[in-house]
Amino acid sequence: MKPLTRAVVLVVSVACALGSVPAAADGRYVSLRHPQQVSASAQREVVEVFWYGCYHSELLEQPLEQWAARQPSDVVLRRIPAVWPGGPEQRVQTAHARLYFTLEKLGQVDRLQRAVFRAVRGEGADLGSEAAAAGWAERQGVDRRQFTAAYESEQVRREVEQAPDDLVRYETTELPSLVVQGRYQTSPTAAGGVEAIPGVLDQLLAQVRSTSH
Repeated sequence: MKPLTRAVVLVVSVACALGSVPAAADGRYVSLRHPQQVSASAQREVVEVFWYGCYHSELLEQPLEQWAARQPSDVVLRRIPAVWPGGPEQRVQTAHARLYFTLEKLGQVDRLQRAVFRAVRGEGADLGSEAAAAGWAERQGVDRRQFTAAYESEQVRREVEQAPDDLVRYETTELPSLVVQGRYQTSPTAAGGVEAIPGVLDQLLAQVRSTSH
């Protein structure tokens, strides 16, 4: 792990606000204090809490996509963009969340998720306004009118408003953070690095399957 960045400082702030981090069950994951229900359509659910401005979220994206591609059909990966309530980056994170939910509504996340990371982190693109986000999406081959309609839709507005509550609900203290079946959480610190996270997810899914029989 690299020295503290602004994103990590935010993590520390949120950890203090939410209370102490629970002890890891085996050093690579923790059990949520308040388990969450999985989506109605998911038999086995993995939730990723991420931010386009986060270095470790970007590092995880490719291995996470590769991991998801080899999962059986009963495993669902669901992403939640992080919006830290009251944090100094809340405005930017809210804009990034709106961009993510817009792409999700248009069915473009699988194609463009890594491209957003490259734009934000690699190119320093400011996608914090509707005009900037729509212009960027248009350059990626997304119809601008469809993008704008989704960006301004009631569904996306509700999802953006829900994002800060979801971050707290999943007891997020680090980015990225992944929760398996609403019960078990892992992160780069707990897993021992971003590269170790896919293996921990496999372990936790096997554990979930063994306890459901």
